[in-house]
Amino acid sequence: AVNPSDERYKGEEGKIVILPLVEKPIPVIADDYVNPDFGTGAVKVTPAHDPNDFDIGLRHNLEQVNILNPDGTIGENGGSYQGMDRYEAREAIVRDLRERGFLEKVEDYEHAVGHCYRCGTEIEPYLTTQWFVKMEPLAKPAIEAVRSGKTTFIPRRWEKIYFEWMENIKDWCISRQLWWGHRIPVWYCEECGKVIVSIDEPRRCSCGSRNLWQDPDVLDTWFSSGLWPFSTMGWPEKTDLLEVFYPTSVLVTAFDIIFFWVARMIMMGLRFMGDVPFREVLVTALVRDYEGKKMSKSSGNVIDPIDVIEKYGTDALRFSLASIAHPGRDINLSEEKIEGNRNFVNKIWNASRLVLMNLGDGDGEFSPRLYDDDSRPAALEELGEGIELCDRWILSRISRTISEVNEAMESYEFSIAGKALHQFFWGEFCDWYLELAKRRFYQGNQLERKAAQAVASCVLECSLRLLHPFMPFITEEIWQKIPGTGESIMVSSWPRSDGFPVDPQAEAEMSVIQPLVTGIRSARSEHGIPPSEKLDAVFVSSDKEAEKILVGNQSYIESLCGLSRITYDATALEGYTLRAVGIGVQAYLFVPQADIGGEVERLERKLKKITEELAKCQNKLSNEQFVKNAPAEVVEKEKEKEMELLQRKEKLEAQIESLKPGF
Repeated sequence: AVNPSDERYKGEEGKIVILPLVEKPIPVIADDYVNPDFGTGAVKVTPAHDPNDFDIGLRHNLEQVNILNPDGTIGENGGSYQGMDRYEAREAIVRDLRERGFLEKVEDYEHAVGHCYRCGTEIEPYLTTQWFVKMEPLAKPAIEAVRSGKTTFIPRRWEKIYFEWMENIKDWCISRQLWWGHRIPVWYCEECGKVIVSIDEPRRCSCGSRNLWQDPDVLDTWFSSGLWPFSTMGWPEKTDLLEVFYPTSVLVTAFDIIFFWVARMIMMGLRFMGDVPFREVLVTALVRDYEGKKMSKSSGNVIDPIDVIEKYGTDALRFSLASIAHPGRDINLSEEKIEGNRNFVNKIWNASRLVLMNLGDGDGEFSPRLYDDDSRPAALEELGEGIELCDRWILSRISRTISEVNEAMESYEFSIAGKALHQFFWGEFCDWYLELAKRRFYQGNQLERKAAQAVASCVLECSLRLLHPFMPFITEEIWQKIPGTGESIMVSSWPRSDGFPVDPQAEAEMSVIQPLVTGIRSARSEHGIPPSEKLDAVFVSSDKEAEKILVGNQSYIESLCGLSRITYDATALEGYTLRAVGIGVQAYLFVPQADIGGEVERLERKLKKITEELAKCQNKLSNEQFVKNAPAEVVEKEKEKEMELLQRKEKLEAQIESLKPGF
């Protein structure tokens, strides 16, 4: 075959040439598939041994000559090479071509021959008789089902891929030469050669012969898989299971099998059940390695989930995947992410222990639960004056968290739901509420302690329910330890935000306290002041409302910040050594025993070293030759270093400024 536009072979089409070694006359044909720039621009066509050559053969009515046996040896059409192994025959053919003067030269080139992914052996295309399903009658209703909205894809952009495949669909080869699978329902008569296709095994042929044998092939795996939505529930009988679960709500799958599985389930469901098998198709991400490469055994970059589970736990792996999964967007997974969420699992366990250890009152009695049977918190009025600002705040925050999680889950934005739960449980419940509740757990009167116990257990229960789809094992384990929670968290009610009191005032008041506390604690940490060392402080605020909130909740600030005394006299600032800034308020801390001068000198030495290092980095980046000639990753790394040094420099300058010696 030659390309019809190749000037070198004009007029050659229709001529006969002799195929060397077997002395067979074959025609010269012209076909646009031939690449004139490859080799000589003339190529031998083998319709029985290459899919593209097979198509050329159909276009030009070429003979389909099979030269292989099923075991990979040369068959009866292979002339003098019959019986040889394919590899042996190739060497013999090259030798014979050279000996007879037919071989001009040998060149190495990169080819596109398929290889078995398990053993690496080259795949030999081999012409055989197979069974096909005519697809057009099945595809049309499946296309219409998605166009009409009976089934929708999330994200919707994947519908375009679905339509592209379905509208260009070809008849489906469903027979496979495998040992395991659904057997092809075809029998052959030894007497008359008749082919019998039947649902039930035939007893005899129409010619009267009982000498029948069944086709040894099995159905394509995807054909069998396409039957899954109904074949697993008693079909073709009309069972109760089918009545309840067909069609189902949602199919969760990856984009790479939309055609292989999703489309075929839709086609099969419409054909055999008269309805689509699912209303929505959620297309998830592919999990890739930390560099963004697709995991494959051949690349050696597969993260084995069993190894990860043994090292970090199932819940940590599940939460890691869910919390970074955006619909249709691939996931870059690293062990660092999983390790971080293992720490989150540990945090859940330790926080739950703290709450459970403080539920009793010492004589075996437990505080009343705020949850009722409908998963709604009971009225707080019965706890009376025991309820504090932090109780109203955490109940308001969990109400908003429930709403955010529910909205995200309903739109399949699991990453948003996961991040909201992580932020709430660790960032608000553990870091703030439980720290504030400890005072009442250990030192409060009976009313204060019961209020803290009730709210803490209520929020813990609710959090566990929200976390359960992400972390089923630890949440069930903790659930079984909570008194009166019932048989299993799996069958408990899903939290409802409408039962929790949203309290904007409590949130506003806490938003004044939190930044100030964070600032004071950071200042102490940066200057190495141990938590056990109590400090005096002066708060200065031009915002009278903010000052009122701070005065009303002074006990929170004292316990969280390690302060022994707080005053609000702006004239009493002489001798202060540290400053922290909140919203509308500044805190000045007294550290009488600290060597402030020595601390300033230490920070200034550190600042000088960072400044010198930054100057070197900036000089390198300002060098055009370096930026132009260095590898891109080296330049990028240097830019990242510059940003880091700038941030460290600014932080040190702020620390020195906060000390304000001699003020």
